[in-house]
Amino acid sequence: MPQHVIVSEYDPAWPDMYQQEKEQIVRILGENCLAVYHIGSTSVPGLAAKPVIDIMAAVRSLEKVEESADRFSGIGYESCGEFGIPGRRYLRKGGDERTHQIHIFQGEDWGNLGRHLAFRDYLRAHERERQAYGDLKKELARRFPYDIEGYCDGKDAFVRNLESEALTWYDGTWDRLYLKARMVQYERQLSKTVEAGGVSAALLTDKGGIYTGVCIDTACSLGMCAERNAIANMITNGESRILKLIALMPDGRAGMPCGACRELMMQLGETAGETEILLDQETKETVRLKDLMPRWWYEKRMREND
Repeated sequence: MPQHVIVSEYDPAWPDMYQQEKEQIVRILGENCLAVYHIGSTSVPGLAAKPVIDIMAAVRSLEKVEESADRFSGIGYESCGEFGIPGRRYLRKGGDERTHQIHIFQGEDWGNLGRHLAFRDYLRAHERERQAYGDLKKELARRFPYDIEGYCDGKDAFVRNLESEALTWYDGTWDRLYLKARMVQYERQLSKTVEAGGVSAALLTDKGGIYTGVCIDTACSLGMCAERNAIANMITNGESRILKLIALMPDGRAGMPCGACRELMMQLGETAGETEILLDQETKETVRLKDLMPRWWYEKRMREND
């Protein structure tokens, strides 16, 4: 039976449906999972959509995804390989009347990861384009109720143009830094007294360089924070000015640099206080380093010596 093309008004329940599915996906992928995102039309509040929850995951290894096929099958997913997009692993649930789709890419594949995030965020931020896209989909669903190819062909040019605009508009810096930090974040037991990798960090320099680091914990206080490790990596490569920094806690959430890391960053230059530090990956809320260091001792001393 041909797939029935249905476009519904936005349903506030869609984010909850995504969240429920995300939890299962994270459990199945385990340590291979870097990040999971709600994408597609059901991820855009106010946008009419086919009631299919699109989910994108970034992983360390696509090969390990294939090893999880049986576990995905156990929760109703059919594994379809690349399914037309090189470097993707595509899974779907619900047969012809599908309810969920998973698009899995390797963490380094920013081309595919970034375009999906750009498209989503652009529609979230632009009401006129969001309304036009929703109206087009409803009209195409009316014209092609049992012709999914006709429906997709009808919106192809609009989507391509919108994606081009989205990629020009989108600043994916924080998402790239997040993935870079997650790529190096995994626990290593180096010896009976040294372990590393539970916390990670990534920073962006004024020259566009991205440097990462992980925490090193020892039994006798000789370790190093992930932030300072990333800073050492940056300095080793001849750079010293940080524009943005993200530190990730063991649960993958953004955390705050400790006092020692803040002090080191503040001493890297006169503009160091303008460094942005990520507070929350979902909202992209940030804070400037100087706001974490009010009445910094060196600035106070310089004022007193004027």
